[in-house]
Parts: sequence; C-alpha cells; structure tokens
Amino acid sequence: MEKVYFIREITPENIVKIYEKVGKKLPGKVAVKLHSGEKGNQNYLRPEFVRPIVEYVNGTVVECNTADSGARTSPEKHRELIKEHGWDKYFAFDLMDAEGPDLELPIRNGKILKGNLVGKNLANYDSMLVLSHFKGHAMGGYGGALKQLSIGCASSDGKSRIHTAGKVDNQEELWNNLPEQDRFLESMADAASSVVDYFKGNIVFINIMKNISKDCDCDGNASAPCMADIGILASLDPVAVDQACLDLVYNSNDPGKDTLIERIESKHGVHTIEAADEIGVGSRKYELVQM
Repeated sequence: MEKVYFIREITPENIVKIYEKVGKKLPGKVAVKLHSGEKGNQNYLRPEFVRPIVEYVNGTVVECNTADSGARTSPEKHRELIKEHGWDKYFAFDLMDAEGPDLELPIRNGKILKGNLVGKNLANYDSMLVLSHFKGHAMGGYGGALKQLSIGCASSDGKSRIHTAGKVDNQEELWNNLPEQDRFLESMADAASSVVDYFKGNIVFINIMKNISKDCDCDGNASAPCMADIGILASLDPVAVDQACLDLVYNSNDPGKDTLIERIESKHGVHTIEAADEIGVGSRKYELVQM
C-alpha cells in the first residue's frame, strides 16, 4: 500500500519538507510540471510560492500550449502570459511544445488510446516533479496529479486527442468530436500512464489543496474558492494522491465542499482515478501519513 504524506499547514517550506519525506531524490535534469495559470485566473499557485521547491530540486518549470481559446493557445501568447505572471523572473521556463514535431509516447495498456502526443522537449528531462493545484474542473470534474500528467503534459494536438478519445489531433475539429464522458476520462488515464512509464519511477507527485475552487486554473473567470485550504499531499503514486485528496474533500466538515462535490460528480470525475487504477498507473489503496 503506497504512502501518501499529508501536512495541513500550507507553506513553501512545507512543500520542500513533504518532498523530502517522500524519500525520492529526482535525478538528472528535473522537469517541474505545474499550471502557469490562465489570464484572469485568480486561484493558480504563484511563482513566489513554489520557488523554494523548484530551486530545491534544481528544476526547470515546464508547460504546454492549450487546445482552447484563451491566452495560452500559441507559443507567442503563452510566453507573454508567462512573463506577465512572473514565471520567467525566477525560473528557467520551458514551453515544451513551442516547436514540433511532438513526441509520441506509447500507451501499453490503454483502454482508449494507443499513443500520447506530448511536447517534444519532454525528452530533455530525466525526472519530473508533478506539482498540482488540486481543484475542480469544468470537463474532468477535478484537477490533480492525473490531469497534470495527461492534459498538462500533452501538446496542443495531444490535448485534442485526449479530449476526443482519439478521434482527432487538431484544435479545429476538437469541439465537434467530443465523446461520451467516460471515454474522455479513460483517455486521460491512458495518457497519464504513458508519462509515468516514460520516467520509469523517477517521478514524484505533490498536490496542494489551496484556493480550492470548483473551476480550474485554465478558467480565466474562475469561481472564488468554495472551501477552506486543506493541506499538502505527496506520494510516489498519482492515483493514491488524487484519491486521498478526494477523500479529504468528502470527509471535510466544510459546507463549501458541496459545491466542489457537485462539480466532481456531475462529470463523474472519480472515473479517471478508477480507470488509472485498472490499467496499473497506481492504486486507490493508500496509507495516509500525517506529518
């Protein structure tokens, strides 16, 4: 049973502390995958807040372009927003799919997809810290480690492939080819598995339950947080850490949890976790270790 470590007090120093507790030193060139925040979003994690952990692992912050409208749909617009949000003030920042061709990762045991298109610069890294802001999501129900691995690491075309359950690989045809919801969620689990396989154990997952809105950081007009902050979780298992976050929400006494739970359940969000468990990305069974 995989351990999931938990600290209630959310501070930059405690992110470093929980990473150390996991006990996995990330080797070589480290990618730190996080969400740069859509233009207008007020809930995303700020660069100053994550600076200590990025520097501690000597990491390069990595992102990919979106397949939607907004300020992150092209390298030019995305780089402007990265500068506006202050990311390049502190870190090396790599927009992994700024130039093609995309890197296609094989999916060995997928329910839907056989390959996952990611930014080609993923190949420049030996290990990855997946630093996720846990919150709701308008399409996936919730966003955590599995979404960061799948949609987050996918190139713009890769995002289209995941969202359409493999029907199309381009933004122009995306919204006319949306599948039944569970097929989309299973495609996310498939894509997540390919990134986990690629790094061969050299990957750590940290979920930060702060500014918990029903909406994602990709929403430029996101709702205000609906729950009080809960804490920081970390694990070597992305399925376990996401399941632990869901359990903390459901077991919370915060009345605001109903807003988030409604969003999660309206999109059957738990099915991403179920599918990832079934194909061996990780396990829903975990031991929560409070620090």
